[in-house]
Amino acid sequence: MQTDVESGMLLAGGIADAFVACECCDVVIYPPFVYLQAVGSVIHQSNVSLGAQDIWYEANGAFTGEISAQMLQDMCVQSVLVGHSERRHVLGETDQLIGKKVHASLTGGFQTVLCVGETLEQREAGNTLSVVLHQLTSGLEGVTAKQMQMVVIAYEPVWAIGTGKTASPEDAQSVHKEIRECVCGLYDEIVADTLRIQYGGSVKPDNAAELFTCPDIDGALVGGASLSADSFNAIVTAACGP
Repeated sequence: MQTDVESGMLLAGGIADAFVACECCDVVIYPPFVYLQAVGSVIHQSNVSLGAQDIWYEANGAFTGEISAQMLQDMCVQSVLVGHSERRHVLGETDQLIGKKVHASLTGGFQTVLCVGETLEQREAGNTLSVVLHQLTSGLEGVTAKQMQMVVIAYEPVWAIGTGKTASPEDAQSVHKEIRECVCGLYDEIVADTLRIQYGGSVKPDNAAELFTCPDIDGALVGGASLSADSFNAIVTAACGP
C-alpha cells in the first residue's frame, strides 16, 4: 500500500525506461489495484510486465472490496501474487483460501506467484521446513504438471523482512533446495528443474548478486527496495549478471 498515482507512474517509468529491451530476465511490477491502469499505460511499450498483488477466487458476486480474474484481465495483468506474507500473517489468510486463489489465478491465465514463508517464532522453534513445505503442498493441491509451467514460488522468510535480521545466502539456498525437492516429489524432475523459485527476504542491491549465485535461487520478490527505481534497477542488473 505504497505510492500515489503520480509517484507510482514515475516509479514505473523509471523502471520501464531502464529495461525497454531487457532480455536477460523477466521484470514484473505489482502496483496497488487502483493504479493498475495508470501504471500499465506507462510500461506497455517496455519489457516490464504488469502484476496484481492479489485476486479473489470467485468469478463475480457480492464480495465487496475484492477483485476478480476478469477485472485483472481487463487491466492487461499478466502475473498475480497469491499468499503474500502480509496476506497470511497480517490479514489472516488461510492455506485453504490461498489454494482457492491459486486455482482462480491459473484458470484466469495468469502467471501465479505462490508465496510461502515462516515467522521468527516458527523459525526459532525449528519449524521452518514443516511450515514452508505445508504451505507449498497446500497451495499446489490440485495443480497439474501442465499448470506448473505458469507457477512461480516465492520464499519469504517473514523474520527477515523489515526486522533488521537477515537470512544468509546459505539459509536461503537451503530452503530453496528443499522447496525444489518437494516439488520434484509432487511432480517430477522436469517440473522441479524448470520451476522458478524467487527469494523475498529483504533483497537489496548490496546482497542481490550473492543471492543470485545460489543454484536454487532463480530471482527475487522485492519489497522495500522496489520503491526506488535506482535500487530496484540495480537488483535487476544483478540478476542479469556481469
